[in-house]
Amino acid sequence: MKATGIVRRIDELGRIVIPKEIRRIFRIKEGDSLEIFTSHNGEIILKKYSPFEELEDFAQAYCDAIWQNTGNIAIVTDKERYIACSGKKDIKDKSISTTLEKIIDERGRMAGYRGDSSFLNLIEDDDITAEAVAPIISAGDAVGAVIVLNKDNGKKFGDVENKMVQIAASFLGKHLE
Repeated sequence: MKATGIVRRIDELGRIVIPKEIRRIFRIKEGDSLEIFTSHNGEIILKKYSPFEELEDFAQAYCDAIWQNTGNIAIVTDKERYIACSGKKDIKDKSISTTLEKIIDERGRMAGYRGDSSFLNLIEDDDITAEAVAPIISAGDAVGAVIVLNKDNGKKFGDVENKMVQIAASFLGKHLE
């Protein structure tokens, strides 16, 4: 464990403030859920909670099905990182871009961005772009996204592909509830 050199006191209600620098590094925002763990040697560990951790295998199976049936790269994210991917294994567990994080927070749907000046970069400082994105909504909260990349750069996604992404996002959202 890495020491930060920052010391905080617990107030009369048992609260402690997580320093702004640490919240920024770990993308912890107001309203985010944290898991609390303790160790046998007296350590208290805070970890950002992701409802997808127990569904990672299920999300991977969904991505595999999209990849096998369409040949398009399929990705599932939570609000922090890529949790499942088929067809492009090197982005799993990487952090999502701030643009994608904003789209998830705003519950936006995007389609047909290839060749457009407003394309969506999935990873900061990378040229991986999305063709269709649908946010995963669970219990009224935006918790992640389903993303499909077009295998054919010359052809835009149509209604069928966009609906496929929306159905996948809706299905995963219902499964999380």
